[in-house]
Amino acid sequence: MDIATQTEIILRGAGYETWPWTGVTPAVICFENAALIGFVHVFSSADELLARWEAAQQTVLSRHSAALRAAGAKAWNVYSVFLTVEQAPTQQRAVERIEENFVLTRKIARAGVRTQDDVERALLPLIAVKAQPILSDTDFQDRLRARLKDVSADVLTAFLAATSAEEVAKILAEKP
Repeated sequence: MDIATQTEIILRGAGYETWPWTGVTPAVICFENAALIGFVHVFSSADELLARWEAAQQTVLSRHSAALRAAGAKAWNVYSVFLTVEQAPTQQRAVERIEENFVLTRKIARAGVRTQDDVERALLPLIAVKAQPILSDTDFQDRLRARLKDVSADVLTAFLAATSAEEVAKILAEKP
């Protein structure tokens, strides 16, 4: 799997503009939306990631410094993402510890990124929450009545009957 391509697909799906920055090693995918700017660096190994992440971050920030200065408040929300496909159990903690470094940018660092799901999990801090509610076959009104046992039956019936808010409030005010 091509991590850079998959990263672009996921970020575009999340509403970001993306573009590759060619001619640099490691590969860099730039991304931006109304709230933030970021750069994804894809390394060939965990050793390379650990050895070169700071230089890679500095290179990108130097190259884009004028644009970042012009970005206003968005310049305070810059992300550097460092990914590698290599599974590196002995280096996993060292890679993740990069995220604790708050110098210059916010950071996401992951080793063992091999599938689309791995890329998506790595990018979760940048992607809006997607909740998929579980809807059962139970009747909504029955579920609401079961949960609102402390509310009088008259009030609940008025509320569920699309009675105006003023009328429901009036009924509530009359109840002891």
